[in-house]
Amino acid sequence: MERNSLRRKIFSKFSKNILLVTGSIIVLFFIIVAVFAPFIATHNPALTNLDAVFTAPNSTYLFGTDALGRDVFSRVVYGARISLFVGFIAVGISLIIGVILGLISGYYGRVVDSIIMRFTDIMLCFPTFFLILAVIAFLKPSIINVMVVIGVTGWMGVARLVRAEVMSVKNREYITAARLQGLSHVKIMFKHILPNVLSPVFVTATLGVASAILLESSLSFLGLGVLPPTPSWGNILTEGQNNIINAWWLSLFPGIAIVLTALGYNLLGEGLRDALDHKNNKSEIKG
Repeated sequence: MERNSLRRKIFSKFSKNILLVTGSIIVLFFIIVAVFAPFIATHNPALTNLDAVFTAPNSTYLFGTDALGRDVFSRVVYGARISLFVGFIAVGISLIIGVILGLISGYYGRVVDSIIMRFTDIMLCFPTFFLILAVIAFLKPSIINVMVVIGVTGWMGVARLVRAEVMSVKNREYITAARLQGLSHVKIMFKHILPNVLSPVFVTATLGVASAILLESSLSFLGLGVLPPTPSWGNILTEGQNNIINAWWLSLFPGIAIVLTALGYNLLGEGLRDALDHKNNKSEIKG
């Protein structure tokens, strides 16, 4: 009974978190769109129709058509797959690098900590977007390269966050007990420390997805990301930049998709930050 009561209180706290609920709805909507894109799209996103070039939104083409007569609605729907895929994989790469370096730095401290943190500081000196531009300029534009480059250049904040969390828990009683049992450093770090520092990492990861999607859209817009005919919100915007007056829908609809997706993940991240605040959780659950 006590466990059920605790669950009800936690669920009530989460459901009353407007930021969390709103962000979850937006994120879930775009995930559903991405997963069921073949069933939602009304046309083949790569199918050209030169008789319907720059057709304004109507009942046949909900978001109008582009310079090749392709259905913009279908391209925006399939573009959700690319943007979310890039966001998740890029953040996954940055989390793996950041968590491992943060764990090692915070756990061992001293010389190891100094080396890793100074390297992190050096990486932070470079503006992320321009660093990505510099790297991607030497590579062939592709979805794989975009994901890897965004992930490899986005781990620094995660590393510093994990390091700080590790340093706050590594001298607690259960960690001392694990050392006395003769457990290896690797097992202590990943089995006993890591699970206790993941809450803020989840928040950072959620916010990171929004940043990765914006970066991918920016790179695709500049022609350094996902290239046509593969539909991406960024390269759809590129098609619309020279036709902003006579084909406004090419900029409007993918722009709305980018803004809503970024907003959804930011709201979800802020909501999770509030919901996972241990001090607030304890006080409200006790009450």
